[in-house]
Amino acid sequence: MEEYLQFINQKNNVGRSSFKVIDNQLWFHGINLMEIMETYGTPLKFTYLPAISGKIKSMLRLFRTAIGISSYRGTYTYCYATKSAHFSYILEEVLKNEIGLEISSAFDVAVILALSASGKLSNGTLIVCNGFKTDSYKNGIVELINKGYKNVIPILDNREELRYYIDHLPHGISIGIRVASEDRPESAYYTSRLGIRRNDILDFYKSHIKGTKIKVTILHFFIDSGISDSSSYWIEFEKNVELYCQLARFNPHLQTLDIGGGMPFRDSFEFSFDYKSFVNQVIKRIKRICAKYRIKEPDLITEFGRYTVAESSAILYRVLGRKQQNNKEKWLMLDGSFITNLPDTWANNQKYLLIPINNLDVAHEPVFLGGMTCDGDDYYDSGSEIARLPRTRKTQYLGFFHTGAYQDVLSGYGGIHHCLLPSPKQIVVDRNLDGTLDFKVFAEEQNSKQALKILGF
Repeated sequence: MEEYLQFINQKNNVGRSSFKVIDNQLWFHGINLMEIMETYGTPLKFTYLPAISGKIKSMLRLFRTAIGISSYRGTYTYCYATKSAHFSYILEEVLKNEIGLEISSAFDVAVILALSASGKLSNGTLIVCNGFKTDSYKNGIVELINKGYKNVIPILDNREELRYYIDHLPHGISIGIRVASEDRPESAYYTSRLGIRRNDILDFYKSHIKGTKIKVTILHFFIDSGISDSSSYWIEFEKNVELYCQLARFNPHLQTLDIGGGMPFRDSFEFSFDYKSFVNQVIKRIKRICAKYRIKEPDLITEFGRYTVAESSAILYRVLGRKQQNNKEKWLMLDGSFITNLPDTWANNQKYLLIPINNLDVAHEPVFLGGMTCDGDDYYDSGSEIARLPRTRKTQYLGFFHTGAYQDVLSGYGGIHHCLLPSPKQIVVDRNLDGTLDFKVFAEEQNSKQALKILGF
């Protein structure tokens, strides 16, 4: 039995319930995949909205349980990192939950205003403003604050940013400071380009902020390699908690620690990450360090983007042709492009769950998967072992699952793509109150007129 069938059928497998085989065909989140492909065609991108709220609720539950059990004296706020997927249907689903947003550019401010105008976001929603800020971005932050948004917190990325807020918000403002992480010693770029050096933050606060109307209420850090249960992660984590305690000793306004994002998602059949254990470790380690410094435990913020949306989406393909290039290489040519549709597979060697949708009962064979552009790099590198898919001459469909984070923004959805391949049709799937599925077409497949307009013809 192939690894994906073992994965689907394995008992007590976290995530297993998302997949099911019925009549020798694959279902995902209760969606009949063959049926939606027959209805909408391929290539086809879709997002199952309830999975997004499911991930948020799961993480909220873990943190609140850990806080309660350990008598931790701080609160927890879940923020969604909008850069993972900015689509309106994503943000509207996210905001059905009691969470905040983390933004990173001037255009994000326009998104906030649009959500507010449509009644999807209140002026009390926490908005954490991250990133290196252009003048237009800083101006947008000031505009939000002057319009009465009560919980907009810019996170200082550099020293110079502070002067802008002093000059444009004379009545004062609450801000955060981002710590430049140092977690990639194997890289030539040892310290993150974002944030202020850890060793400079205390002096910077004392010499430039203390005594002004600027209140530093958040210390923020993001470990660039992402969250992991590794010694290197926890060493860097604890350094930043220690800095929080040191800053809190002479800054009475500091009350929140933002531990950033990077929570992993299921991107392979072998994926194993104990979310509950990780959250318990976060609470336990912060509590221990704060006790050492005799500092009250901080309120906590996380900024989970990829974790929030990745497992809600998939892209489905049809095999257009089969090519035997030599005695070893058999290629399946798909009706889409990895460079266009799943750029992380090409640029970052990101893996996703690759599962055939039909012909699951026939013998399998090793194959290479090729995209439709003329670029030699437009293929799926499945790792040390090449993909194994049904050996058949019948029409074959397959899907890449848990693709909901970053792929659309990185590929420039709706824009110009390699070899002028069109953006695929995209649908959104929700559930009605009676439990039935509700399908909506968010965007039709891009047509040649749209592409020519962008190109100036």
